[in-house]
Amino acid sequence: MGLKEVSSDYTVSLHYDRRLYRQDIEGSIAHARMLAKQEIIEHADASAIVDGLSRIREDIESNEFPWRPEHEDIHMNIELRLHELIGEPALKLHTARSRNDQVALDMRMYMKEIISETLNALHGLRRSLVQLADDNTEVVMPGYTHLQRAQPVLFAHHMLAYFEMFGRDQLRFQQAYERADVMPLGSGALAGLPYPLDREFVRRELGFAQISDNSMDAVSDRDFMLDFLSAASICAMHISRFAEELVLWSTDEFDFVRLSDDYTTGSSIMPQKRNPDFAEIARGKTGRVYGNLFGLLTTLKGLPLTYNRDLQEDKEGLFDTVDTLIPTLTIFADMLSKMSLNKTRLLDAAQGSYVLATDIADYLVSQGVPFREAHRIVSALSQDLAAQGRQFHELTLEEYKKSSPFFDADVLKITVESSVSARNVPGGTSFESVSGAIIAAKAQLEGKNRA
Repeated sequence: MGLKEVSSDYTVSLHYDRRLYRQDIEGSIAHARMLAKQEIIEHADASAIVDGLSRIREDIESNEFPWRPEHEDIHMNIELRLHELIGEPALKLHTARSRNDQVALDMRMYMKEIISETLNALHGLRRSLVQLADDNTEVVMPGYTHLQRAQPVLFAHHMLAYFEMFGRDQLRFQQAYERADVMPLGSGALAGLPYPLDREFVRRELGFAQISDNSMDAVSDRDFMLDFLSAASICAMHISRFAEELVLWSTDEFDFVRLSDDYTTGSSIMPQKRNPDFAEIARGKTGRVYGNLFGLLTTLKGLPLTYNRDLQEDKEGLFDTVDTLIPTLTIFADMLSKMSLNKTRLLDAAQGSYVLATDIADYLVSQGVPFREAHRIVSALSQDLAAQGRQFHELTLEEYKKSSPFFDADVLKITVESSVSARNVPGGTSFESVSGAIIAAKAQLEGKNRA
Protein backbone atom coordinates (compact mmCIF):
# COMPACT_ATOMS: atom_id res chain seq x y z
CA MET A 1 0.00 0.00 0.00
CA GLY A 2 1.41 3.34 -1.04
CA LEU A 3 1.53 6.57 0.94
CA LYS A 4 -1.48 7.94 -0.97
CA GLU A 5 -3.64 4.99 0.07
CA VAL A 6 -2.43 5.18 3.67
CA SER A 7 -3.11 8.91 3.91
CA SER A 8 -6.55 8.47 2.36
CA ASP A 9 -7.50 5.77 4.85
CA TYR A 10 -6.09 7.81 7.72
CA THR A 11 -9.01 10.25 7.79
CA VAL A 12 -11.80 7.75 7.11
CA SER A 13 -14.34 7.44 9.95
CA LEU A 14 -17.11 5.53 8.16
CA HIS A 15 -16.33 2.24 9.90
CA TYR A 16 -17.49 3.67 13.22
CA ASP A 17 -19.63 6.75 12.52
CA ARG A 18 -22.07 4.81 10.33
CA ARG A 19 -24.01 4.02 13.49
CA LEU A 20 -25.15 7.66 13.40
CA TYR A 21 -27.19 7.13 10.24
CA ARG A 22 -30.60 7.59 11.87
CA GLN A 23 -29.61 10.78 13.61
CA ASP A 24 -28.03 12.13 10.43
CA ILE A 25 -31.12 11.35 8.35
CA GLU A 26 -33.62 12.66 10.91
CA GLY A 27 -31.62 15.86 11.33
CA SER A 28 -31.46 16.35 7.56
CA ILE A 29 -35.21 15.75 7.16
CA ALA A 30 -35.98 18.39 9.80
CA HIS A 31 -33.52 20.78 8.18
CA ALA A 32 -35.04 20.30 4.70
CA ARG A 33 -38.56 20.91 6.03
CA MET A 34 -37.38 24.07 7.75
CA LEU A 35 -35.73 25.31 4.55
CA ALA A 36 -39.00 24.83 2.66
CA LYS A 37 -41.06 26.44 5.42
CA GLN A 38 -38.81 29.48 5.32
CA GLU A 39 -38.95 29.51 1.49
CA ILE A 40 -35.20 29.05 1.23
CA ILE A 41 -35.80 26.05 -1.06
CA GLU A 42 -38.90 24.91 -2.96
CA HIS A 43 -41.38 22.63 -1.22
CA ALA A 44 -41.11 20.15 -4.09
CA ASP A 45 -37.35 19.94 -3.56
CA ALA A 46 -37.84 19.42 0.17
CA SER A 47 -40.35 16.62 -0.50
CA ALA A 48 -37.91 14.92 -2.86
CA ILE A 49 -35.18 15.21 -0.24
CA VAL A 50 -37.38 13.75 2.48
CA ASP A 51 -38.47 10.87 0.26
CA GLY A 52 -34.90 10.15 -0.78
CA LEU A 53 -33.63 10.21 2.78
CA SER A 54 -36.43 7.91 3.88
CA ARG A 55 -35.46 5.43 1.18
CA ILE A 56 -31.81 5.61 2.27
CA ARG A 57 -32.83 4.83 5.82
CA GLU A 58 -34.78 1.80 4.63
CA ASP A 59 -31.83 0.63 2.54
CA ILE A 60 -29.43 0.93 5.47
CA GLU A 61 -31.77 -0.96 7.79
CA SER A 62 -32.23 -3.73 5.24
CA ASN A 63 -28.47 -3.93 4.60
CA GLU A 64 -28.91 -2.85 1.00
CA PHE A 65 -27.12 0.50 1.20
CA PRO A 66 -24.01 0.75 -1.00
CA TRP A 67 -21.42 1.95 1.52
CA ARG A 68 -18.39 3.62 -0.07
CA PRO A 69 -15.35 4.09 2.20
CA GLU A 70 -13.85 6.49 -0.34
CA HIS A 71 -16.59 8.95 0.67
CA GLU A 72 -14.93 9.01 4.10
CA ASP A 73 -17.82 9.32 6.56
CA ILE A 74 -21.53 8.71 7.15
CA HIS A 75 -22.48 12.25 6.14
CA MET A 76 -20.96 12.18 2.66
CA ASN A 77 -22.14 8.63 2.03
CA ILE A 78 -25.72 9.70 2.65
CA GLU A 79 -25.43 13.02 0.82
CA LEU A 80 -23.87 11.56 -2.31
CA ARG A 81 -26.28 8.61 -2.38
CA LEU A 82 -29.15 11.09 -2.10
CA HIS A 83 -27.85 12.86 -5.21
CA GLU A 84 -27.75 9.54 -7.06
CA LEU A 85 -31.38 8.89 -6.11
CA ILE A 86 -33.05 12.27 -6.62
CA GLY A 87 -30.61 14.36 -8.61
CA GLU A 88 -30.37 18.15 -8.34
CA PRO A 89 -32.64 18.71 -5.28
CA ALA A 90 -30.06 16.83 -3.20
CA LEU A 91 -27.59 19.63 -3.87
CA LYS A 92 -29.83 22.01 -1.91
CA LEU A 93 -29.91 20.01 1.33
CA HIS A 94 -26.70 21.49 2.67
CA THR A 95 -27.97 25.04 2.23
CA ALA A 96 -27.63 27.01 5.48
CA ARG A 97 -25.77 24.17 7.19
CA SER A 98 -22.14 23.33 7.90
CA ARG A 99 -20.68 19.95 8.57
CA ASN A 100 -19.70 21.37 11.95
CA ASP A 101 -23.21 22.03 13.25
CA GLN A 102 -24.49 18.91 11.47
CA VAL A 103 -22.06 16.68 13.36
CA ALA A 104 -22.83 18.44 16.65
CA LEU A 105 -26.52 17.82 16.05
CA ASP A 106 -26.02 14.14 15.25
CA MET A 107 -23.97 13.58 18.37
CA ARG A 108 -26.45 15.32 20.66
CA MET A 109 -29.33 13.29 19.20
CA TYR A 110 -27.30 10.13 19.64
CA MET A 111 -26.40 10.99 23.22
CA LYS A 112 -30.03 11.59 24.16
CA GLU A 113 -31.01 8.20 22.80
CA ILE A 114 -28.12 6.35 24.41
CA ILE A 115 -28.61 8.00 27.79
CA SER A 116 -32.26 6.93 27.71
CA GLU A 117 -31.16 3.34 26.99
CA THR A 118 -28.62 3.54 29.81
CA LEU A 119 -31.25 4.79 32.24
CA ASN A 120 -33.55 1.91 31.29
CA ALA A 121 -30.76 -0.63 31.88
CA LEU A 122 -29.84 1.05 35.17
CA HIS A 123 -33.46 0.95 36.26
CA GLY A 124 -33.54 -2.80 35.58
CA LEU A 125 -30.46 -3.35 37.73
CA ARG A 126 -31.89 -1.30 40.59
CA ARG A 127 -35.12 -3.24 40.38
CA SER A 128 -33.17 -6.53 40.67
CA LEU A 129 -31.39 -5.21 43.75
CA VAL A 130 -34.65 -4.28 45.45
CA GLN A 131 -36.18 -7.66 44.62
CA LEU A 132 -33.13 -9.44 46.00
CA ALA A 133 -33.36 -7.35 49.18
CA ASP A 134 -37.11 -7.92 49.51
CA ASP A 135 -36.70 -11.68 49.11
CA ASN A 136 -34.11 -11.86 51.90
CA THR A 137 -35.21 -9.41 54.59
CA GLU A 138 -34.40 -11.80 57.45
CA VAL A 139 -30.92 -12.84 56.31
CA VAL A 140 -28.12 -11.62 58.59
CA MET A 141 -24.53 -11.37 57.37
CA PRO A 142 -21.31 -9.79 58.57
CA GLY A 143 -20.64 -6.23 57.52
CA TYR A 144 -17.02 -5.45 56.77
CA THR A 145 -14.46 -2.72 57.22
CA HIS A 146 -10.93 -3.26 55.89
CA LEU A 147 -12.33 -6.57 54.60
CA GLN A 148 -12.48 -7.69 58.24
CA ARG A 149 -15.77 -8.71 59.83
CA ALA A 150 -17.02 -5.69 61.73
CA GLN A 151 -20.72 -5.71 62.70
CA PRO A 152 -23.74 -7.79 61.74
CA VAL A 153 -26.00 -6.29 59.09
CA LEU A 154 -28.93 -7.45 57.02
CA PHE A 155 -28.10 -8.81 53.58
CA ALA A 156 -30.96 -6.62 52.31
CA HIS A 157 -29.24 -3.56 53.80
CA HIS A 158 -26.09 -4.45 51.87
CA MET A 159 -28.03 -4.73 48.62
CA LEU A 160 -29.76 -1.42 49.24
CA ALA A 161 -26.36 0.24 49.59
CA TYR A 162 -25.78 -0.56 45.92
CA PHE A 163 -29.32 0.61 45.14
CA GLU A 164 -28.26 4.00 46.53
CA MET A 165 -25.03 4.04 44.52
CA PHE A 166 -26.79 3.27 41.28
CA GLY A 167 -29.43 5.85 42.19
CA ARG A 168 -26.74 8.52 42.20
CA ASP A 169 -25.62 7.20 38.82
CA GLN A 170 -29.18 7.62 37.58
CA LEU A 171 -29.16 11.27 38.62
CA ARG A 172 -25.83 11.85 36.89
CA PHE A 173 -27.12 10.35 33.64
CA GLN A 174 -30.29 12.42 33.86
CA GLN A 175 -28.17 15.55 34.25
CA ALA A 176 -26.04 14.47 31.28
CA TYR A 177 -29.25 14.10 29.26
CA GLU A 178 -30.34 17.61 30.15
CA ARG A 179 -27.01 19.07 29.04
CA ALA A 180 -27.14 17.12 25.78
CA ASP A 181 -30.69 18.34 25.11
CA VAL A 182 -29.59 21.49 23.25
CA MET A 183 -30.16 21.92 19.50
CA PRO A 184 -27.04 23.34 17.74
CA LEU A 185 -28.18 23.35 14.10
CA GLY A 186 -28.14 26.85 12.66
CA SER A 187 -24.74 27.66 14.11
CA GLY A 188 -23.05 27.06 10.76
CA ALA A 189 -19.32 26.57 10.69
CA LEU A 190 -18.83 28.83 13.71
CA ALA A 191 -20.46 32.26 13.20
CA GLY A 192 -24.13 31.54 12.47
CA LEU A 193 -25.76 31.79 9.02
CA PRO A 194 -27.06 34.61 6.78
CA TYR A 195 -30.43 32.95 6.13
CA PRO A 196 -33.87 33.49 7.70
CA LEU A 197 -33.71 30.23 9.65
CA ASP A 198 -36.35 29.02 12.07
CA ARG A 199 -34.22 27.21 14.59
CA GLU A 200 -37.16 26.77 16.94
CA PHE A 201 -38.99 24.81 14.24
CA VAL A 202 -36.06 22.40 13.96
CA ARG A 203 -35.86 22.16 17.74
CA ARG A 204 -39.51 21.14 17.94
CA GLU A 205 -39.22 18.70 15.03
CA LEU A 206 -36.34 16.91 16.71
CA GLY A 207 -37.64 17.10 20.27
CA PHE A 208 -34.94 19.23 21.85
CA ALA A 209 -35.55 21.27 25.00
CA GLN A 210 -33.77 24.42 23.77
CA ILE A 211 -31.52 25.87 21.10
CA SER A 212 -27.88 26.75 21.62
CA ASP A 213 -27.06 30.34 22.59
CA ASN A 214 -23.58 30.71 21.09
CA SER A 215 -22.59 29.43 17.67
CA MET A 216 -18.89 29.14 18.46
CA ASP A 217 -19.54 27.08 21.56
CA ALA A 218 -22.21 24.99 19.83
CA VAL A 219 -19.88 23.58 17.14
CA SER A 220 -16.89 22.96 19.43
CA ASP A 221 -18.63 21.77 22.62
CA ARG A 222 -18.16 18.14 23.59
CA ASP A 223 -18.84 18.60 27.30
CA PHE A 224 -22.09 16.70 26.95
CA MET A 225 -20.10 13.67 25.86
CA LEU A 226 -17.72 14.09 28.79
CA ASP A 227 -20.76 14.25 31.08
CA PHE A 228 -21.88 10.86 29.85
CA LEU A 229 -18.38 9.35 29.99
CA SER A 230 -17.87 10.69 33.50
CA ALA A 231 -21.21 9.30 34.69
CA ALA A 232 -20.40 6.01 32.94
CA SER A 233 -17.01 5.81 34.68
CA ILE A 234 -18.51 6.30 38.13
CA CYS A 235 -21.23 3.77 37.32
CA ALA A 236 -18.62 1.29 36.09
CA MET A 237 -16.70 1.82 39.33
CA HIS A 238 -19.82 0.88 41.30
CA ILE A 239 -20.27 -2.20 39.13
CA SER A 240 -16.63 -3.12 39.68
CA ARG A 241 -16.97 -2.85 43.47
CA PHE A 242 -20.05 -5.05 43.38
CA ALA A 243 -18.37 -7.52 41.02
CA GLU A 244 -15.43 -7.79 43.40
CA GLU A 245 -17.77 -8.74 46.25
CA LEU A 246 -19.58 -11.31 44.12
CA VAL A 247 -16.25 -12.85 43.16
CA LEU A 248 -15.22 -13.06 46.82
CA TRP A 249 -18.60 -14.25 48.07
CA SER A 250 -18.72 -17.07 45.51
CA THR A 251 -15.39 -18.55 46.64
CA ASP A 252 -15.25 -21.63 48.87
CA GLU A 253 -13.60 -19.46 51.51
CA PHE A 254 -16.66 -17.18 51.78
CA ASP A 255 -19.37 -19.42 50.29
CA PHE A 256 -22.03 -16.72 50.71
CA VAL A 257 -23.59 -16.94 47.26
CA ARG A 258 -23.85 -19.27 44.30
CA LEU A 259 -23.87 -17.67 40.88
CA SER A 260 -26.01 -19.23 38.19
CA ASP A 261 -24.36 -21.59 35.72
CA ASP A 262 -25.42 -19.02 33.12
CA TYR A 263 -22.79 -16.69 34.54
CA THR A 264 -19.94 -19.03 35.45
CA THR A 265 -17.58 -21.07 33.33
CA GLY A 266 -15.47 -24.17 33.81
CA SER A 267 -11.75 -24.60 33.57
CA SER A 268 -9.96 -26.07 30.58
CA ILE A 269 -7.99 -28.34 32.91
CA MET A 270 -9.71 -28.40 36.34
CA PRO A 271 -13.13 -30.07 36.07
CA GLN A 272 -14.39 -28.84 39.47
CA LYS A 273 -14.10 -25.14 38.71
CA ARG A 274 -17.03 -22.67 38.48
CA ASN A 275 -15.30 -19.45 37.60
CA PRO A 276 -17.22 -16.16 38.04
CA ASP A 277 -16.12 -14.97 34.61
CA PHE A 278 -18.92 -12.49 34.00
CA ALA A 279 -18.32 -10.67 37.28
CA GLU A 280 -14.58 -10.66 36.60
CA ILE A 281 -14.99 -9.36 33.06
CA ALA A 282 -17.32 -6.61 34.30
CA ARG A 283 -14.69 -5.65 36.86
CA GLY A 284 -12.03 -5.63 34.17
CA LYS A 285 -14.04 -3.57 31.69
CA THR A 286 -14.10 -0.69 34.14
CA GLY A 287 -10.55 0.15 33.08
CA ARG A 288 -11.48 0.68 29.45
CA VAL A 289 -14.43 2.89 30.47
CA TYR A 290 -12.05 5.03 32.51
CA GLY A 291 -9.65 5.10 29.57
CA ASN A 292 -12.30 6.40 27.19
CA LEU A 293 -13.06 9.29 29.53
CA PHE A 294 -9.41 10.23 29.86
CA GLY A 295 -8.93 9.82 26.11
CA LEU A 296 -11.55 12.42 25.27
CA LEU A 297 -10.37 14.76 28.03
CA THR A 298 -6.89 14.57 26.54
CA THR A 299 -8.17 15.16 23.01
CA LEU A 300 -10.01 18.30 24.10
CA LYS A 301 -7.49 19.78 26.50
CA GLY A 302 -5.54 21.92 24.05
CA LEU A 303 -8.09 22.75 21.34
CA PRO A 304 -8.58 26.41 20.43
CA LEU A 305 -12.04 27.56 19.36
CA THR A 306 -13.80 26.43 17.36
CA TYR A 307 -13.95 23.21 15.34
CA ASN A 308 -10.76 21.21 14.80
CA ARG A 309 -10.42 17.87 13.06
CA ASP A 310 -9.19 16.41 16.34
CA LEU A 311 -12.87 16.20 17.23
CA GLN A 312 -13.23 13.27 14.85
CA GLU A 313 -11.54 11.34 17.67
CA ASP A 314 -14.46 11.99 20.02
CA LYS A 315 -16.55 9.03 18.86
CA GLU A 316 -14.75 5.69 19.02
CA GLY A 317 -14.10 5.81 22.75
CA LEU A 318 -17.65 6.97 23.37
CA PHE A 319 -19.11 4.16 21.27
CA ASP A 320 -16.89 1.66 23.09
CA THR A 321 -18.20 2.86 26.46
CA VAL A 322 -21.78 2.60 25.23
CA ASP A 323 -21.14 -0.92 23.95
CA THR A 324 -19.55 -1.84 27.28
CA LEU A 325 -21.78 -0.24 29.89
CA ILE A 326 -25.30 -1.02 28.70
CA PRO A 327 -24.70 -4.79 28.24
CA THR A 328 -22.91 -4.91 31.60
CA LEU A 329 -25.88 -3.33 33.39
CA THR A 330 -28.26 -5.74 31.66
CA ILE A 331 -26.13 -8.79 32.49
CA PHE A 332 -25.77 -7.77 36.13
CA ALA A 333 -29.52 -7.38 36.55
CA ASP A 334 -30.11 -10.91 35.28
CA MET A 335 -27.15 -12.37 37.16
CA LEU A 336 -28.54 -11.04 40.45
CA SER A 337 -32.01 -12.37 39.73
CA LYS A 338 -30.55 -15.87 39.30
CA MET A 339 -28.12 -15.77 42.24
CA SER A 340 -28.84 -17.93 45.32
CA LEU A 341 -27.73 -17.32 48.92
CA ASN A 342 -26.16 -19.67 51.42
CA LYS A 343 -28.16 -18.25 54.33
CA THR A 344 -26.71 -20.62 56.91
CA ARG A 345 -23.17 -19.68 55.98
CA LEU A 346 -24.01 -15.97 56.06
CA LEU A 347 -25.41 -16.28 59.57
CA ASP A 348 -22.47 -18.40 60.78
CA ALA A 349 -20.09 -15.76 59.45
CA ALA A 350 -22.07 -13.02 61.20
CA GLN A 351 -21.81 -14.88 64.51
CA GLY A 352 -18.06 -15.37 64.20
CA SER A 353 -15.04 -13.10 64.52
CA TYR A 354 -16.42 -11.15 67.48
CA VAL A 355 -18.75 -8.95 65.45
CA LEU A 356 -20.78 -8.34 68.63
CA ALA A 357 -17.89 -6.55 70.32
CA THR A 358 -19.32 -3.10 69.58
CA ASP A 359 -22.71 -4.10 70.99
CA ILE A 360 -21.09 -5.39 74.16
CA ALA A 361 -19.11 -2.16 74.52
CA ASP A 362 -22.33 -0.21 73.99
CA TYR A 363 -23.92 -2.36 76.70
CA LEU A 364 -21.23 -1.30 79.19
CA VAL A 365 -21.76 2.33 78.20
CA SER A 366 -25.47 1.89 78.98
CA GLN A 367 -24.36 0.67 82.41
CA GLY A 368 -22.42 3.87 83.06
CA VAL A 369 -18.96 2.86 81.90
CA PRO A 370 -17.15 5.58 79.86
CA PHE A 371 -16.89 4.52 76.22
CA ARG A 372 -13.08 4.43 76.08
CA GLU A 373 -12.98 2.22 79.17
CA ALA A 374 -15.72 0.01 77.73
CA HIS A 375 -13.74 -0.22 74.51
CA ARG A 376 -10.63 -1.33 76.44
CA ILE A 377 -12.52 -3.96 78.43
CA VAL A 378 -14.16 -5.54 75.40
CA SER A 379 -10.95 -5.39 73.34
CA ALA A 380 -9.13 -7.36 76.04
CA LEU A 381 -12.04 -9.79 76.32
CA SER A 382 -12.01 -10.34 72.54
CA GLN A 383 -8.31 -11.12 72.58
CA ASP A 384 -8.75 -13.61 75.43
CA LEU A 385 -11.56 -15.35 73.54
CA ALA A 386 -9.51 -15.46 70.35
CA ALA A 387 -6.67 -17.14 72.24
CA GLN A 388 -9.15 -19.74 73.51
CA GLY A 389 -10.89 -20.18 70.14
CA ARG A 390 -14.25 -19.17 71.60
CA GLN A 391 -16.99 -16.66 70.73
CA PHE A 392 -19.01 -14.21 72.83
CA HIS A 393 -22.12 -16.38 72.75
CA GLU A 394 -20.20 -19.13 74.54
CA LEU A 395 -19.44 -16.97 77.61
CA THR A 396 -21.27 -17.41 80.90
CA LEU A 397 -22.31 -14.46 83.05
CA GLU A 398 -19.59 -15.32 85.56
CA GLU A 399 -16.96 -15.11 82.85
CA TYR A 400 -18.32 -11.76 81.72
CA LYS A 401 -18.15 -10.45 85.29
CA LYS A 402 -14.48 -11.36 85.50
CA SER A 403 -13.90 -8.69 82.86
CA SER A 404 -16.15 -6.07 84.47
CA PRO A 405 -18.59 -6.01 87.40
CA PHE A 406 -20.91 -3.87 85.26
CA PHE A 407 -21.98 -6.91 83.25
CA ASP A 408 -25.39 -8.24 84.22
CA ALA A 409 -27.59 -11.12 83.07
CA ASP A 410 -29.11 -9.20 80.17
CA VAL A 411 -25.72 -9.13 78.41
CA LEU A 412 -26.48 -12.75 77.49
CA LYS A 413 -29.40 -11.51 75.38
CA ILE A 414 -27.05 -9.81 72.93
CA THR A 415 -27.16 -11.72 69.62
CA VAL A 416 -26.58 -10.85 66.00
CA GLU A 417 -30.34 -10.44 65.63
CA SER A 418 -30.57 -8.08 68.59
CA SER A 419 -27.56 -6.19 67.30
CA VAL A 420 -29.27 -5.67 63.96
CA SER A 421 -32.56 -4.70 65.59
CA ALA A 422 -30.84 -2.12 67.79
CA ARG A 423 -29.76 -0.09 64.74
CA ASN A 424 -33.28 1.27 64.37
CA VAL A 425 -32.42 4.70 62.98
CA PRO A 426 -33.26 6.07 59.52
CA GLY A 427 -30.66 4.56 57.23
CA GLY A 428 -29.73 1.86 59.74
CA THR A 429 -29.68 -1.91 59.32
CA SER A 430 -32.55 -2.82 61.68
CA PHE A 431 -35.34 -5.00 60.36
CA GLU A 432 -37.76 -2.08 60.69
CA SER A 433 -35.45 0.44 59.02
CA VAL A 434 -34.65 -1.86 56.11
CA SER A 435 -38.30 -2.76 55.63
CA GLY A 436 -39.08 0.94 55.32
CA ALA A 437 -36.16 1.44 52.96
CA ILE A 438 -37.43 -1.33 50.68
CA ILE A 439 -40.87 0.28 50.56
CA ALA A 440 -39.28 3.63 49.72
CA ALA A 441 -37.06 2.02 47.06
CA LYS A 442 -40.05 0.39 45.37
CA ALA A 443 -41.90 3.72 45.36
CA GLN A 444 -38.84 5.38 43.87
CA LEU A 445 -38.68 2.80 41.10
CA GLU A 446 -42.35 3.19 40.25
CA GLY A 447 -42.04 6.98 40.22
CA LYS A 448 -38.75 6.95 38.35
CA ASN A 449 -37.90 9.97 36.32
CA ARG A 450 -36.42 8.64 33.10
CA ALA A 451 -35.05 11.08 30.54
